[in-house]
Amino acid sequence: MVPEVINGETGAIVTEATHVTAETDTAAPFTVPITVRGYETDTQGHLNQSVYLQYAEHARWSLLQASGIPQRALVARGIGPVTVETTIRYLRELHAGDEVEVSCRFVWGERKTFVIEQSVHRTDDGTLAAEIRAVCGILDLTERRLVTDPRTALGELATDPALLGLDQP
Repeated sequence: MVPEVINGETGAIVTEATHVTAETDTAAPFTVPITVRGYETDTQGHLNQSVYLQYAEHARWSLLQASGIPQRALVARGIGPVTVETTIRYLRELHAGDEVEVSCRFVWGERKTFVIEQSVHRTDDGTLAAEIRAVCGILDLTERRLVTDPRTALGELATDPALLGLDQP
């Protein structure tokens, strides 16, 4: 089941992707709601640092799914997303029971890699708890090398490429 898709700027359920201009080359952030669970906290009583990576990964896969790219389609095409670098800035504590939204936005360049910008906000007061920046690529599962054009690789599979910051085919 695909999680509810929420537009991070208005809080409204997305029924149509926002047009992306060539100047920004990015889509509006896609967000996924998550409740911090007690077993995800550490001895300090706040969300364990490793869980932020899990939240980010969940949002990325949810975005791919919402854009029409289930994992099985990637495997069938012989490709898969990989992360080559991740930077996390922890800004505020999160505790068990906190409701958060994890955003996800693809930022495309002209190389084999692209950036995914993410943030974790508390939904009750909008507090920014963390910023996550991941450098990613699309791996050819046979050659074990990054594909030359990740935009095309994902764009050909997506039924809603605008969610990925890509033009409609």
